[in-house]
Amino acid sequence: MSRLVKASALLVVALIWATATLSQDVRSPILTIDSERFYRDSAFGQRVLAEIEEQTTILAEDNRRLEAELEAEEQALTDQRPDMEPEAFRALADAFDARVEGIRNEREARSRRIADLLEENRDRFLVSAAPVLEVIMREAGAGVILEQRSVFVSANAIDITDLAISRMDATLGDGAEQQ
Repeated sequence: MSRLVKASALLVVALIWATATLSQDVRSPILTIDSERFYRDSAFGQRVLAEIEEQTTILAEDNRRLEAELEAEEQALTDQRPDMEPEAFRALADAFDARVEGIRNEREARSRRIADLLEENRDRFLVSAAPVLEVIMREAGAGVILEQRSVFVSANAIDITDLAISRMDATLGDGAEQQ
């Protein structure tokens, strides 16, 4: 591609961006949104992500504590082995293995519940966002909102992420009182 063509393309994009930026009332048949930032930077998303982080941290600390306890228990069992009958040792070892397996299953279930909670809250946010996004589309005369990361080039003025966040915060807040 020649330098002239590249320069012309950049000039066109700059003019579109400048024109759209100067206009307070964005009118475009196509809008873009960064859906990850829309969720993450909203009051609702920030609350949920903080709660998930807190639960994940508690789970990790609890896992480390349990791991240390189980290692100590395993070492004590190993230390007892030379003084025990093989059948008695096997019974204790089997009971220990069953306990470890139960703990592992409980930990995995707890981790899945945290992941499910994150997904449920994200779904709840997106359901609540639909009417807000529809209003923004109508105001802009848009027929579609595209995910910003799947758009190769666009004018920043058609990005409604900040507007959508502010409207969701005004509509839903952090969502804590609605749980």
